[in-house]
Amino acid sequence: MSLPDMKPAPESVCQQTRLTYHDGSSRLVCWLNTEVPVPDDLVLVSRTDAQGIITHANDAFVAMSGYSRQELIGQPHCVLRHPDMPAAVFRGMWADCQAGLKWNGYVKNLHSAGACYWVRATVVPNVRKGVVVGYTSVQRKPSRLWVEAVIPMYQRFLAAQATQTVSSEEVSSQEGDRQ
Repeated sequence: MSLPDMKPAPESVCQQTRLTYHDGSSRLVCWLNTEVPVPDDLVLVSRTDAQGIITHANDAFVAMSGYSRQELIGQPHCVLRHPDMPAAVFRGMWADCQAGLKWNGYVKNLHSAGACYWVRATVVPNVRKGVVVGYTSVQRKPSRLWVEAVIPMYQRFLAAQATQTVSSEEVSSQEGDRQ
């Protein structure tokens, strides 16, 4: 996979880091300490193929991401990954979904302009003739109380990730959100 580096706006002061993804590829991401709240009634829907490549994005998903539909389709879903998200959360999600299970969790996404937005995500595998052929993600505005509870947990996971000691099983059990 090859994702383009994010380029900060000339007038913005952003933080930058190089994120490395599950396949070993990486890209420079730039983010601001700005959060864009998801409107109460908005439902963000995306679909990917079995490799996590975006094949569909509804208008709400496109609007919240800051990317155009053309920029999103064909990109891996991790294009929205914020650096504050521990890799173990996504490993847990992939493990559940590849096993045919539904996954629920809280995700901090990265807007194309560098702001963040939190969502309560439900990801389900799309199964045809017993084979997972893709995934559908439905995202809504999360409870602020839950977001505030998840932030320190994710910070602990990131600290453990820096020393390579957090597992996807630990994330799934601590989120306590499987259904």
